Amino acid sequence: MSNVSTHSGRPRISLVICTLDESRSIAGVLAETQIALADLSYEIIVVDDSADDRTAAVVRSLISRDPRIRLLKRQGVRGLASACIAGWDIARGDILGVMDGDGQHDASLIAGMVDKLQAEQADIAVASRFRPDTQLGLSGFRRLLSTAGVGLSRLVIGAHTTDPLAGFFLQTRAWFEQARAGMSGVGFKILVDVLASGQRAPKVVEVSTSLRARIGGESKLDLRIMFELAAQLVEKRTGNLIPSRFIMFASVGVTGLVVHMAALALLRHLEVTPFWVAQALATATAMASNFTLNNLLTFRDLRLTGRAWWGGLARFAMACASGALIAEFIALTALQMQTSWLLAGGMGAAGAAIWNYWSSSRAAWGVPAQRRDAAAGVVVVQPGRP
Repeated sequence: MSNVSTHSGRPRISLVICTLDESRSIAGVLAETQIALADLSYEIIVVDDSADDRTAAVVRSLISRDPRIRLLKRQGVRGLASACIAGWDIARGDILGVMDGDGQHDASLIAGMVDKLQAEQADIAVASRFRPDTQLGLSGFRRLLSTAGVGLSRLVIGAHTTDPLAGFFLQTRAWFEQARAGMSGVGFKILVDVLASGQRAPKVVEVSTSLRARIGGESKLDLRIMFELAAQLVEKRTGNLIPSRFIMFASVGVTGLVVHMAALALLRHLEVTPFWVAQALATATAMASNFTLNNLLTFRDLRLTGRAWWGGLARFAMACASGALIAEFIALTALQMQTSWLLAGGMGAAGAAIWNYWSSSRAAWGVPAQRRDAAAGVVVVQPGRP
């Protein structure tokens, strides 16, 4: 194993550790990682998305003892994928890696992964939970979700790895730099983004691992993650033509139609209002439902809470109201061009969906500042060694 970087002044490896409310575990994870990397030149970049300052405070206390530790404290943005990219964007190493800050990943595997990456001239080294000689380390519902997600990912993107949802892997700087422009940075499954964003299929090597008991933090694998994953896979399958956020936004819109029709049917059954009032109430109900679901799912990394939630709802309503006018204009224009009612209506609905996504994502959730800059909202608390 070589401790010498191929470029003067660069560490051999830059390891990004992403944290979210993991003040109880991060000190132990860093200590274990420093021991595991003792024979390598390295830097460790902790990217913290916690709402409070407890995790960052622990990291700051350790930086004075080892300036190879760096801290990025992000504000107003969450999400594992964007956190990883933010860390890699400022990393200096020839090899870029990621692992969780909750203690589930075994840092002692890193040196062997570096050796294998170099010996086989690979692009990515994955610590896989699904090799024949490993135990998954999950139980019950999370095992089912993980297995389903892995199968879907392998089917859609054709990844040459047994564990495309792994959260512990290394990649060469060369691979990251040529894949960076295609990364969406949305959601919590970063390896899918890394595997599918390159200009060619990556060469992947693997080592076996199993998840250990979590020291701190909470599991990030749930149905919302699987929803994000499905949308991300569609984005990658279409060559990034259809953004994953738009797919989620449109899916929520379909549920809004169901809510609208259910509310309208209920009001008609009750016979308490004239049609135009019932239609207005059904529209408002569907709009509130769409905003709530989008806030929980589509824009969960930018989630609005408290007073900001009400302001976001008002801005979302205004954006969607203008979308209704756009839909009407497009449909009437198409109808004048001798198209059928159904086609004209469909064109209007499609135009409104695109407008509603574009305008509400900016007005309600402030997406422009986050769109391609994964480091948006980042405060560099400690830049580490120059």
